[in-house]
Amino acid sequence: MREYIIADNQDISKAGLMFLLCQRKEVPRLLLEASDKGELITRLRLHPQAVVVLDYTLFDFAETYELLALHERFKEAAWILFSDELSAPFLRQVLLGSTAFSVVMKDNSKEEIEAAIRCASHGERYICNHVSNLLLSAAPVSAHPARPASQVLTLTEQSILREIALGKTTKEIAAEKNLSFHTINSHRKNIFRKLGVNNVHEATKYAMRSGIVDLAEYYI
Repeated sequence: MREYIIADNQDISKAGLMFLLCQRKEVPRLLLEASDKGELITRLRLHPQAVVVLDYTLFDFAETYELLALHERFKEAAWILFSDELSAPFLRQVLLGSTAFSVVMKDNSKEEIEAAIRCASHGERYICNHVSNLLLSAAPVSAHPARPASQVLTLTEQSILREIALGKTTKEIAAEKNLSFHTINSHRKNIFRKLGVNNVHEATKYAMRSGIVDLAEYYI
């Protein structure tokens, strides 16, 4: 049985995945966690054949190519992309880049999540119904980043995006605004969804283009 690396920053997601994995007939030989890209690489060095369950949107990947490069570095690993929402362009790039990537969404049924785990553990690809329909749809699936921020994001979302672009973590933003981690994380997901982006780097580029953060402030 292969090792599993849970690369996710949401405690409830990690707990749910661990529960599902421990309930399987083929109990994982080892369950590991990784909280950022550096820790994930360290885990993969020790366990290059592991199944990685990754929430890409919450990890510190600057661009899609970094994820594909990591797969090239650890070619024996299997990957399950496990997020709330992923854009169609990102999914096309990753899925065309390698058959080692499976995709399942966090709001999918327990049966679909278990199917993704089962397939990945046997070196097979699994793509959930939601993603299949998304990729087959001809309709545009992302927002239009060129539109003014005021037409895309609420004032609260613009304020939170500004803090994200300045490098603050979800916990730091929550503390400064006297809001819960869950509330800020929900805003973050909505911001990414509206902008059609998958990571902080892409969101930061939008913030700079739209004037939410100026260059002088960003490089202080």
